[in-house]
Amino acid sequence: MDEATEQASSEAFAYKYRRLRTAVARLVRSDTLGSPVPNGYTTVDQADRIARAIVLAPGDRLLDLGAGRGWPGSRIAALSGCDLVTVDLPLTALREAREHMRRRDIGRAGAVVCGDGARLPFRDACFQAVTHADVLC
Repeated sequence: MDEATEQASSEAFAYKYRRLRTAVARLVRSDTLGSPVPNGYTTVDQADRIARAIVLAPGDRLLDLGAGRGWPGSRIAALSGCDLVTVDLPLTALREAREHMRRRDIGRAGAVVCGDGARLPFRDACFQAVTHADVLC
């Protein structure tokens, strides 16, 4: 992806996250998905099933790719105690992810990284699992 396309994509996502911060948007997400945090369509039940399926433990590292506000990675990290690294482009969403992680005390073992999934700034094999919600839609 060239720089102009990446910038346009980032701005489009930033707009999406800014407009979905209202009380009504939070209520809709809470009523339909079970939590006011999700930015995708993964429900709390689905996030719980993912956490059980990938079996992470404290000290393991989870990469939440295209994390947006940090969902479902933050839920999986809270359940498993693993270290969480969230990666996405929109700074607006990443700020919300960082705040959500801080409130849920996930930030002690987590990181929020602004980055493109096609060019990740990590060495090979440093994560035990990777999750994404609606990234490839």
